[in-house]
Amino acid sequence: MPYRRLPNTDSSRLRAMQKALQMSEGVSPLELTFSPSTYQELKFFYPEYNQAVLYQKETLERQIKKSKNHQEKLKKVKLYVSHFIQVLNFAILRGELKPEIREYFDLQEYDKKLPLLNSEKDVIEWGKKLIEGEQQRLMNGGTPITNPTIARVKVHYEDYLRTYKNQQYLQEAHNNAQQKMLDLRKKADAVILKLWNEIEDYFSDLSPDEKRANAEKYGIVYVYRKQEKLSFSNLKLDTVI
Repeated sequence: MPYRRLPNTDSSRLRAMQKALQMSEGVSPLELTFSPSTYQELKFFYPEYNQAVLYQKETLERQIKKSKNHQEKLKKVKLYVSHFIQVLNFAILRGELKPEIREYFDLQEYDKKLPLLNSEKDVIEWGKKLIEGEQQRLMNGGTPITNPTIARVKVHYEDYLRTYKNQQYLQEAHNNAQQKMLDLRKKADAVILKLWNEIEDYFSDLSPDEKRANAEKYGIVYVYRKQEKLSFSNLKLDTVI
């Protein structure tokens, strides 16, 4: 005996609601296979759910589209941050700058090593330290570090920060859309369950096969269990023979 399978994806939920609405077009309230109250609920909820699905997809696509540019900016600023520290260390090694200047950049504990730049948080933190440290050092009479200068580092740092903040905004928009979808899916499942129960009840006086055949016209999905599929296939084969 095949069993009813409720939709479990956004697209299948939309199809289920859309099919019921299509079958109800031009039908008077007295001839509906489900209650007028369910019809009204379905009529107003379907567009809301459809719009939410489209918006969630749109927020994800925008995030993906901007991600490539953001990753390029991240790669560039990491290069400039690490190069600035390397140039600083080389100048100290050559005796052109005193080791004590590392204090301006909070680099004492790293000595000749580069701090980790594995995460975006690391990049933001160290970019800020370098910019503020070099500005303070110059104000105290120090000579500028060049190739790259801190001005060049700052250009790429601020350029990266703009894309970072934009990605954060896009991520938040997508997260909000996902959260809304979680709530709407619960409502969609409740509406569809009620709808399908009423449709099946409408055809309850028919034989099981006729009931399923009529209910399927309204979008209800029935599936055979694996063993039933095998039996059904064998039955068709025997009939052909």
